[in-house]
Amino acid sequence: MANESRYRVFLKVAETGSISRAAEALQYTQSGVSHIVRSLEEDFGVKLLIRHRSGVELTDKGERILPYLRRVVQEEDNLKSFTYHMNNLVAGCLRIGSFSSVTEFWMPDLVMHFRKAYPDVELVILDGNYDEIRQWIRQGIVDLGFLSAIAANELQFTPLYDDPLCVIMPAGHPLEQKKNVTLEEIVSYPLIMETPGCDNDIKILLERSGLHPSPAFCFRDDFEIAAFVERGIGISISQELVQKAMHAHVSMRPLDPPCSRMIGIGSLKTQNSILTSLFIDYMKEYLKKNARSAC
Repeated sequence: MANESRYRVFLKVAETGSISRAAEALQYTQSGVSHIVRSLEEDFGVKLLIRHRSGVELTDKGERILPYLRRVVQEEDNLKSFTYHMNNLVAGCLRIGSFSSVTEFWMPDLVMHFRKAYPDVELVILDGNYDEIRQWIRQGIVDLGFLSAIAANELQFTPLYDDPLCVIMPAGHPLEQKKNVTLEEIVSYPLIMETPGCDNDIKILLERSGLHPSPAFCFRDDFEIAAFVERGIGISISQELVQKAMHAHVSMRPLDPPCSRMIGIGSLKTQNSILTSLFIDYMKEYLKKNARSAC
């Protein structure tokens, strides 16, 4: 068995935390998976797994070697995609990190396009917040991910869409009478905010303005925030894309002065696969045709 295939088996064990579940997912025998893990431990000269009655967990050395194995498997996938491309075919697996509003508003069209244009391409979508998506990219769990420019940090970043920030409030709120709302006006009311790590753009915007409000409540999910705002418990700073995707029963006003987050695609600087390039090119074209009219 080639090293790459053995690495895939080990990655599945690490992902599932169980030799039996990995064997079931890969249609191997448990003894076959155990043998593969032992052979890797012998080759590397280190213990990779700690075995418990309830499953397995990675040793410290296993955790440290995991990103390297992911990169080897990823490069194997890239090579397969490249050879397919040379034969006028595109195939392989593209793993995408996405956050909720992008998943709901853009990803259905993207999936339909790839199914039609590239039927041999499998798309895997992992939904998370900025911090999770950035970490997935670094660890090789996803090939690329949607992020804001602020959250991309040292990653390679392709800007795609300028998404205006706004304030959302319940119907009849005093700020509803205003055409635009300042940050100073916003922080004078109870705030419902996103959990830290979910949307660093808003946190940094407030900090740069010298404002450090204490939120009344913090939630990870945009629907939870909208529900509290709708019931009059507080107001919140959000984004137009989020609100258009949610269709929440709240009033929305732009910020004064205007402010926005730049949404784009983050990836490792060494990541340059055919599937990644196809994905980015399609998103650029899709947003050029649809994003503004859709929002």
